[in-house]
Amino acid sequence: QVQLVESGGGLVQAGGSLRLSCAASGSIFGTIAAWYRQVPGKQRDLVAVISRGGTTNYADSVKGRFTISRDNPKNTVYLQMNSLKPEDTAVYYCKLTYYSSLQYWGQGTQVTVSS
Repeated sequence: QVQLVESGGGLVQAGGSLRLSCAASGSIFGTIAAWYRQVPGKQRDLVAVISRGGTTNYADSVKGRFTISRDNPKNTVYLQMNSLKPEDTAVYYCKLTYYSSLQYWGQGTQVTVSS
C-alpha cells in the first residue's frame, strides 16, 4: 500500500502561481504520475500526466500554464501552476499507476483562484 500526500494548495489571486506537491510513501520509479482536478458536482478531470520516461501531456485548458514534473529520488511529483484563472479552482488530486496496474490516489488539495 502506497500513501500519497498532496500539499501546496491554497487561495491565490488570478494571475498568480502555486506549486503542488505529491509525496509518496514508497518508490515512484517506473510509475505513470498524473494530476486530476474536480469541482463539486462534476467528474474528476485529467489535468496533466507524466510517463515513466518523462513524456508529458496536458489538458488543453492548462497547456502553456501548468508543468508536471517528477523527482524519483524524492518520491515526489509536482504540478507548477502559473497564470492561474478562476476556472482553475478545484480540488486537485494526484494519482500513481504502477507496472502492476495498481493505482493510488491522494486525498486532494484545494486550490481557489479569486478574480
